[in-house]
Amino acid sequence: MKYAIYLIILVMMSSCATVNVKYDYDKQTDFNSYKTYNYYADMDSGLSGLDNNRLLNILDDALSEKGLSLAESPDFYINIQSVEFEDHQRNTVGVGIGGGRRNVGGGISVGLPLGSSKSNRELIVDFIDDDRGLFWQAVAEASYNTNATPEKREANLKAIVDKILAGYPPNL
Repeated sequence: MKYAIYLIILVMMSSCATVNVKYDYDKQTDFNSYKTYNYYADMDSGLSGLDNNRLLNILDDALSEKGLSLAESPDFYINIQSVEFEDHQRNTVGVGIGGGRRNVGGGISVGLPLGSSKSNRELIVDFIDDDRGLFWQAVAEASYNTNATPEKREANLKAIVDKILAGYPPNL
């Protein structure tokens, strides 16, 4: 029974969505000079209207915790883009037959896929100074469930934003 509990915990932990984030930034930037931000008015995030609102609210809260505030005449603008894609499973089971005699052989094998493909979302967040251009970027990739409840969608977006903003400002 003791091992069954460990097995269940292991399965639950391995099924949790991980967020992979890559950061890039301009090394010449003085990140302490940026105190205010806003979003591009014509930004097309690629998210549904409700998910877009959730994301912006979560970002506003997280940026506020970092000492940044939303302003009409900001120090920098934020642009957000996202793309949804299918991640095809690479796990297969090989089934083969073969035979041969007198130094002659032959065979055939077939790979049978295990599981189904997963929906993933790539979210790109750009911080752009109108005078200097792009100075910080985060590209996050995470699994995405199109049938998730609003609460789960919000929790997923919060986890993504937390991971994205963990790299801002960068440790120079």
